[in-house]
Amino acid sequence: MKILGVDSSGLVASVAIVEDDNLLAEYTVNYKKTHSQTLLPMLDEIVNMTEQQLEEVDAIAVAAGPGSFTGLRIGAATVKGLGLALEKPIVPVPTVDGLAYQLWGATDYICPLMDARRKQTYTGIYGFEEGRFVVHKEQCAVGIEEILAAVNDLGHPVIFLGDGVSVFAKDIEALCKVPYQFAPAHCNKQSAAAVAALGLQYMQEGKVVSAAEFRPEYLRLSQAERERLEKEQKES
Repeated sequence: MKILGVDSSGLVASVAIVEDDNLLAEYTVNYKKTHSQTLLPMLDEIVNMTEQQLEEVDAIAVAAGPGSFTGLRIGAATVKGLGLALEKPIVPVPTVDGLAYQLWGATDYICPLMDARRKQTYTGIYGFEEGRFVVHKEQCAVGIEEILAAVNDLGHPVIFLGDGVSVFAKDIEALCKVPYQFAPAHCNKQSAAAVAALGLQYMQEGKVVSAAEFRPEYLRLSQAERERLEKEQKES
């Protein structure tokens, strides 16, 4: 089974091809480029370097949100276009699940933190039990105090990762009551390889949609939508 993975949910742009338990290629960039500039050239590069044909993939796994509204829309447009052209199904992988899956086999709990601004974070709590990926708290958009309270309630050592770690480091130091660590640089941001590997598992479980059906999961309104609602409420 061969899966193309795409993640444009945050500052990182990442594409990968996974075949069964073998990572054939991954191209990841975390630098000042827009995803509209990077995704397709990166995909073209890994296809050429590995001499793959996109027609050979069985499905396209994508970080389906939450995350950057612009990044998710670019990713969604990319995979929908590919899926329609290649007649391949889409495997929507919750962004936070994909982040956590990078730390496969960790004995501590895993708490990804994505900066959602306004002291909010896209987050969840995960773990591994006998090789099984376990969701202790599904991905959500909450205040940093709320997720740290949930971590404390579980009473288990935890690993934090994601672009929110640097943003919320002082909150973690002040409020986290269980032993904690921060994931190192090579596995602390989004990875299309993790999305593809988890997507392979989800595909085997039947969690697929058609390219026409696929929609990103934003979890909350965009800033423009919030401002419009606030304006309407003031005027009413």
